Amino acid sequence: MAACKRTSHWGIGLLAISLTLTGCSTLDTGGRQIADTLPKVSCKTTLQPEHQLHLDAVDSLMSRSQPYAALARLESEELATEQHWLRRGQLLASTNQIAGAEDIFHALSASCDSAMAYHGLGLVYLKRSRLGEGVNQLRRAREMEPSSADVRNDYGYALLLSGEYYDAVFELRTALELAGGEGAVRQNLAASYIITGDRAGLAMLRDQYDLSMNELAHAEKLANSIRSKK
Repeated sequence: MAACKRTSHWGIGLLAISLTLTGCSTLDTGGRQIADTLPKVSCKTTLQPEHQLHLDAVDSLMSRSQPYAALARLESEELATEQHWLRRGQLLASTNQIAGAEDIFHALSASCDSAMAYHGLGLVYLKRSRLGEGVNQLRRAREMEPSSADVRNDYGYALLLSGEYYDAVFELRTALELAGGEGAVRQNLAASYIITGDRAGLAMLRDQYDLSMNELAHAEKLANSIRSKK
């Protein structure tokens, strides 16, 4: 997000603002200007070779499901670019430091105005059970990065949670094709087809994308969980 004016490694697919930032700061319930307390982030997007090496080391640990080690590695050097700060927000959320993650994504939203900042903030809101705000931020990210499979998947999943099932199907089918049929979106889309009673959609997933029985069973559990909350 820009002065008062993206890589995603922690999507919410299978686990499970109207805070539209009109200025550079918003107020919390105590009347403080939130912008005054947010971290000073970098919006630089150009990666020098040393930055890329640093991020590659962090990403390697993240890919091995070692978020605590990844966070320590990230903090061992300067957070010089927006990509560094995005990783920090992701890793704080992954290590259950949700308030810190929210502060970072708020700061990135207010200073950088980027799709990945809105994406991260939306996911944090979902983790905090603030569904409406999460949907709004993910929608904003989707508008800015319509060809991102991660963003479309997470937005579609949020729409499922909010009961907008047919809109979710559209977003998740788009994400499936953008992702080449790989990843968490397979089961999310299957769950949306189960909820909407779309047998043809499920047949398409089986025939064209080799949806397995294990994936289908997981999708059924996911669909049942979503329906039970409505």
